[in-house]
Parts: sequence; C-alpha cells; structure tokens
Amino acid sequence: MKTRIWLPLAIASSLLGAAPAAAQEAAKNYPSRPIRMIVPNAPGSAVDTLSRIVGTELGNTIGQQVVMDNRAGASGIIAMEIGKDANPDGYTLITATTAASTIARLLQKKPTFNPATDYDYVVQFAETLNVLVVNPSLPIKSVKELIAYAKSGKTPFNMASAGAGSQSHLSGAFFQQKAGFESLHVPYKGGGPSSASVVAGESQWTLIPAPAAMVHVNSGRMRALAHTLPKPTPLLPNIPSIADTIPGFDYSGWMGFFMPKGTPKAINDKVRAAVVKAMDAPLVKKAMAIQATEIAILGPEAFRKVVRESMVTNEKLVKSLGLTAN
Repeated sequence: MKTRIWLPLAIASSLLGAAPAAAQEAAKNYPSRPIRMIVPNAPGSAVDTLSRIVGTELGNTIGQQVVMDNRAGASGIIAMEIGKDANPDGYTLITATTAASTIARLLQKKPTFNPATDYDYVVQFAETLNVLVVNPSLPIKSVKELIAYAKSGKTPFNMASAGAGSQSHLSGAFFQQKAGFESLHVPYKGGGPSSASVVAGESQWTLIPAPAAMVHVNSGRMRALAHTLPKPTPLLPNIPSIADTIPGFDYSGWMGFFMPKGTPKAINDKVRAAVVKAMDAPLVKKAMAIQATEIAILGPEAFRKVVRESMVTNEKLVKSLGLTAN
C-alpha cells in the first residue's frame, strides 16, 4: 500500500517541479517565432498607427517580428474576445485601449469579458489626449467662445463621433456635461467618417484622439481649440487645456498591452522590459510626438488601477447618457 501511495505522490511531485522548469526554459528561449499583436481597430486608425510604431520597434528590441492582426468591429469587442481566448504562450499581445477595453463592454447586455480580471497586464505605454476641434469656418477660436456659441442657440451645431458609445462620443458628452450645454450628437461609422464630416461642415465640432485631429489641424481643415490633459503639454505647445476654462476637466485615453490570462510571468516580464526599451528609442519618441501622444510607462498593477478607474468613469457616463446595452 505504501508503495502504491508513494508512487503517485512522487510522480505528482516530479511534475510540479518540472512545470516551473519548463516555464523557465520557455522564457529563456522566448521568442522563437513572430509575435501576434491583436489591434481592436482598423488599419489607418489612430490606435493602429500607434500600435505599429511601438510594434515595429518592439520587434527590433525583442528579436522577432511583431505581426499586426487588425480585428476591428463591435467597438473592439471582437478583438478583446479573441485575445481573451488565445493561447497563453506569450505569442499573443493585445493592444488595450480605453474604448475597446472599458467602454465597449458597457454596451453589452451580458459582457463577454472583464478587463480587470480576464487578462494578464503587461504595461501601459501611452496616454492619448483628445483634441477639441471645430470646422474653421465657424467664428469660434476658444473653448469659451464654443460654449457661448452653443448656448446662443445657433444651428446647426452638431457634434460628430465615431459611433454611439465610442470614445469620441463619451468625451464629447462629458465635455458638454461639464460645460453646461447640449449639442445634437451625430454618430458615424468610425473615426474617419466623423472627422470628415467636420471638415466638410456637415458637423460643426468633435472631441477626438490627437493623432486623428492633428492631421486635419496641421493642414488647416480643422481648428484646434484645446486638449483634454489637465495640464499644458509640450506636444501641443500652442493649444491650451480645456481645464484652463473648465477647472478639473480631464478626459484622456490610454494604451497598453495585455496578454491572455495564464501567460508565464517570466515571458510577461521579458515583453514588458522590451516594450520599455522600445519606448525609449529616439525614433519611437519622435513618432509618438508627431502623433501628439504622451509616452506613459506604468507597470501591471499601476496600469490595472488606471483601467479600473476608467471603468468607473465611463460606466457613470454611459448611464447618464441613457445608452442601452445591445
């Protein structure tokens, strides 16, 4: 009997001891093939552009190609579901964003993922400020003038967004709440069409991620009034903060990386170190600055706190707007 009892225990003990060793060996040889980066937005979007900037340098740093896998659709839900269900072997990286990770799930009757618990956190690498822009034909050159114009009752004065529940929708709604005015919301199917509507004068204003806004601002097709960081930023030296007019205003986004839950910690640590090194590369710093995006490095626990706070803020906004779940 003793032999029969001891043998399974010995085998189990041997297997338990082998598991950490196997994980360490996998991490030692990692990566041995290309890494897939799941991006919750279409090619050419602001999120895609920033993901490619980081992914290209990450590939150089870690020694393997990082392949973009754009999974746009359902406001990011499709990408988050694919990432959640992927093999936790270290070869899947998920671009986590405010919209895809915390807003989209609020519009599901039965959320299919929880960003706080369903993924392993790797690192936050950026803070994506939004920019308040108007069609340049309007006699509006400041936040104060926009609020006065809105309250004057002149029409049309429509706010464009990338769709109901999108980051541009919620940021614009948050701005209206804090500024004390209402504007007709015109949702479009994506950030490109919504920006184009402001350029064409179909809509009069929008509050969108800086990478999308500054392309049009620099060409004169939009006029930038302010940004959403609570403080001045050298990335936009001639553009004030909305907080200068509305004290305490702060509604910016963030970007970082998740991995499927259960990814070996040693691999997670290796990827995080490589991302941090990549963000320090001169070419990445220059490219991020061109996109008016601040580099913001936070480790897993600090990043998780940012996501939890974002979930709370956006849930309040969604409820206040009366947005219904699908």
